Amino acid sequence: MFADVDKEVIIVNDFSIDNTEEEIFRYKQDNPELNIEYYKNSFNKGKGAALHTGIDKATGDFIIIQDADLEYNPQEYNLMLQPILDGFADVVYGSRFIGGNPHRILFFWHSIGNRFLTFISNMFSNLNLTDMETCYKLFRTEIIKPIKLRENRFGFEPEVTAKIARIKNIRVYEVGISYYGRTYEEGKKIGWRDGFSALWCILKYNIFSR
Repeated sequence: MFADVDKEVIIVNDFSIDNTEEEIFRYKQDNPELNIEYYKNSFNKGKGAALHTGIDKATGDFIIIQDADLEYNPQEYNLMLQPILDGFADVVYGSRFIGGNPHRILFFWHSIGNRFLTFISNMFSNLNLTDMETCYKLFRTEIIKPIKLRENRFGFEPEVTAKIARIKNIRVYEVGISYYGRTYEEGKKIGWRDGFSALWCILKYNIFSR
């Protein structure tokens, strides 16, 4: 990872009922040199709502999204940052479907659903992404902060994609990343209902709510 880049970690606890908070406080105490900001929702609002908080509180030049389940490898932030630091990109998506990095083999229909949603999103946004639903999205802060984001759950992905695609002269890049996916027994939350919700959000933010 880039040693000369100052890092700010913003953790948003979406009202977890396990020992998440205790682990965060212990980690902060054990690593006082790290710049970690912690926020907690007073009730469960959803992934999108947590991201809204994180984006609002961020103060750095770039913002990268990281889910807490570590299906995505933080050691690959450098892959995401490189196109921006080289001056080519404003937004970088990490794709689970390209590149030679490790990918856990899991659900056939889940992958088909992801590719279908990406295809429909690309039709309306005129992008040629391979993985619109990826967690790993990196933005220049001045690009993402002015965007009014509304979706509180997994609709964040198609909403933010639709809205950045409409920014004039936006430079969107994509890099291959690793993916260490979880099974539902291991705690994966997203299901088929979220897929239908994502499809509605694609239509909503590309057609009905521009």
